[in-house]
Amino acid sequence: MRVFIADDSSIIRERLITMIAAIPDSEVVGQAATINAARPSIHQLRPDVVILDIQMPGGSGIDLLQELKQNAASPLVLMITTNAFPQYRKKCLDAGADYFFDKATEIQLLQETLCQLQSRFSTRPPPQE
Repeated sequence: MRVFIADDSSIIRERLITMIAAIPDSEVVGQAATINAARPSIHQLRPDVVILDIQMPGGSGIDLLQELKQNAASPLVLMITTNAFPQYRKKCLDAGADYFFDKATEIQLLQETLCQLQSRFSTRPPPQE
């Protein structure tokens, strides 16, 4: 499973990288701290899964989510936030998010979900260049 992490917190990115490294046959293929850095990297790297923060410098993670989901071959998108208000959850899910997690209270659930998702991608060949 190829994962891209887009979060403005270096602490969160490092924690997620460590978490993903512990999942067999999973790798972090890229990371970004801003929307402007995430957008081209995601399109170029074509990860299976994108972990995307809602609020980042340079724009809204929700806007990037909507853009990613316009593509038929879009990655699974796991939205994360410290502002897990019901209206954000609804807006993200309505925009096409596959999952939504509160960074403060649902990191364990995020890890469990990533472990479950890994089996979905373990037999798939890497994308062609």
